[in-house]
Amino acid sequence: AFQRLLGPPPGPAPGPPPGTEAAVVLHCLALSRPAALVPHHLRPVLLADHLAQLLQAQGVSARLVPAITSEGNQEVLRQLRVDWPSGGAAGPDALSALKQVLSQCPYAAACEQGSGTASLPEDVICKVHLKSFVEQQGLAGYDPNLDVLLVTEGKLRSLAELQQAVLQCMVSDPIALPGTRSPDASCCSVVHVVSCEEEFQQQQMDLLWRILDPGAHTALQKHLVCGPVKVTNPSSPIRADQYFQLRKRQMYEASVMKYGELAQDEAWTEVINILTVAAIRFEMLSTAPRSQITLDLEDSSISTKGTKSGAFVMYNCARLATLFDTYLRAVERGTYPPLPPVSKLNFSCLREEGEWLLLFNYLLPFPEVLQQAAQLPPPSKGLRITANTEAVCKFLIQLSMDFSSYYNRVHVLGEPFPHLFDQMFARLQLLGAVRDMFHTALATLHLPPLSQI
Repeated sequence: AFQRLLGPPPGPAPGPPPGTEAAVVLHCLALSRPAALVPHHLRPVLLADHLAQLLQAQGVSARLVPAITSEGNQEVLRQLRVDWPSGGAAGPDALSALKQVLSQCPYAAACEQGSGTASLPEDVICKVHLKSFVEQQGLAGYDPNLDVLLVTEGKLRSLAELQQAVLQCMVSDPIALPGTRSPDASCCSVVHVVSCEEEFQQQQMDLLWRILDPGAHTALQKHLVCGPVKVTNPSSPIRADQYFQLRKRQMYEASVMKYGELAQDEAWTEVINILTVAAIRFEMLSTAPRSQITLDLEDSSISTKGTKSGAFVMYNCARLATLFDTYLRAVERGTYPPLPPVSKLNFSCLREEGEWLLLFNYLLPFPEVLQQAAQLPPPSKGLRITANTEAVCKFLIQLSMDFSSYYNRVHVLGEPFPHLFDQMFARLQLLGAVRDMFHTALATLHLPPLSQI
């Protein structure tokens, strides 16, 4: 088993599993407005960003919309290492085309400004009867309170941008063009990643898009709804940028307690930034998307010791970097010989229970963990889908705990005696595979591995 997994790599990696969409558009309603992001907006955005990386690792093209227009939100996402497109909204032609369809739509009606009615917002174009459409089409899973929607320029602009993203997906990914794939695969799947607070608004937009563009992609829209984010003890509602700064300060103070006063240089600042991003991403993403998250903002809630935290995972990844750095330096000094080719290694030297654990619980199932985390099964009924994205964070936390207990117990780099080299080489090969696995999993969270903490 060790020989097969740690030996020479097999042929080229297989493509996406059959039945997987060739292209997915991930849409976050929270980013379509200029208002400052708050923690419950951050959850769907981080989830969509993680999901895009997981899909791309499986060979699926993933596109994120809408483009961010608010500079403040752009900066918060940059700090959180979220790679989200900015700028370029949909062109005027796409908007005109939607207005043209709307003017001939049987479900649309002009808004009369009666004397007894409340004044309507300036940019309202018309109203659309969503309820009639749902009833006539026999659609299931929509909120029964959906009735009349006031259509604004902003809403049409959002739809035009979604439409554009779907078209670009189909052009840039010829496999995704209709007729070139199996009949049950959609041309381009659209997944709305949305907080439970915005689910109603997203359903309104979903229906408006179906009415204006009755194509295969609108009929197969899926809604990935995130559970609530409950913030304990806030004196006032906290914005996403304040939440990041709070966690950064707490991470800095926790690190000072553990390592003593830190040098105020750029390298340390970057390490603290990455540890903060890791803490926030694990806090937001290690719970199943549908479940509630409780954010404890007390200073005691962040620690470098907690085994459930992103900092603990990053620390163990850094221990591996230090191990290999120490070994290479010792090779340069002539203390140890260089690692022989893998075909010359004797894997029967790996007899520790911890070594079998790392092989069978982690290295062996890892590709399947990534594959399952990227799966978006169609809804059994209605619109909502579920995803198992939390599997990656949980996997990394469990791996860190088992690696840590093995590493604390075993001396990988022992005395430089020739009769001990076989075991050392086999262990280095095993831990090299563990290190690569850490790096691959962390990359789906946009977390660069740290070489030291």
